[in-house]
Amino acid sequence: MPYVQLTSAERYVIYHLKLYRLSLREIGRRLGRSHATISRELKRNGPAISSWVYWHQGAHEQALERRKRPRHYRRRVHAPLVRYVEQSLRAEWSPDVIAAKLKMGYPNDIRMRVSSETVYRWVYRDAKQGGQLFNGLCRCHKQRRRQRRYGTGRGLIPGRVSIHVRPDLIATRQRFGDWKGDTVEGAKGSGNLTTHVERKSRYLIAGKLINKTALVTAQAATTVFRRIPKTLRHTLTLDNGKEFARFQEIEKNTGLTIYFADPYSAWQRGTNENTNGLLRRYFPKGMDFNDVTEKSLAYVVKKLNHRPRKCLGYRTPHEVFQDAKRGAVAM
Repeated sequence: MPYVQLTSAERYVIYHLKLYRLSLREIGRRLGRSHATISRELKRNGPAISSWVYWHQGAHEQALERRKRPRHYRRRVHAPLVRYVEQSLRAEWSPDVIAAKLKMGYPNDIRMRVSSETVYRWVYRDAKQGGQLFNGLCRCHKQRRRQRRYGTGRGLIPGRVSIHVRPDLIATRQRFGDWKGDTVEGAKGSGNLTTHVERKSRYLIAGKLINKTALVTAQAATTVFRRIPKTLRHTLTLDNGKEFARFQEIEKNTGLTIYFADPYSAWQRGTNENTNGLLRRYFPKGMDFNDVTEKSLAYVVKKLNHRPRKCLGYRTPHEVFQDAKRGAVAM
């Protein structure tokens, strides 16, 4: 049965019954509460000097004020927990993964528990004090950021097929082979990356673009999809960037059926947007992509594909996609 906080009315009753010098057990019996609850109330919100009178109004105000205080700092007194969290952040695990792995790794130790929100609070508090734990977050933010609205639309690519006529099966993630594509931009004139994420497994494939022309983008997409079995190439959903203007060549060379999301509707390509956010940890905005080699890109892609994901039951995209390639769960 969940614990229910004492109300202002109950504290008023405690005040009067204490004046009659009734025992804690009797007060608890009349309130329908445990005597331990009454004892804690007097210790927490009672007078500083035992000879003074318990005052219900002051006690209630004190209790309400206490509820506003953050309690996440209490977990920090357990050194093994703090050490585990900090080591995991340095290994670039997300707060959600950290919270889940603690439960899996320490099923019988309730001291080794922390919520993802608490991890975020620790990180942001550490950043204010000059710490570097925020570098372990996906986007390396030192504090929470407000969501911004998208702007007006852009010109549409001729011949595009809208996401609204895409089969409903794709949205359910019931099969492997449905992909989402996008590009990640470096410093001006330094090139781009093309990224493609499989919807069900979150498996990432990527290639480097020397520029953002439609021809180069189509060639790069064709190259990266050659590594994928034909049975796992059904559809590809893209945004409306002009670099995808030659999408029909991609369809012809890969066998994929391509659909386009609505302009400035990033939520329709959430899987890809999230993965690009992970890539930004290694390739931040404004970075000179001339320094990015195919080898270094392959290393980062491999690292992300071996990163546990909550949506996959904390398996990695590589594990899930390999099962699909072997035909264990592929449709």
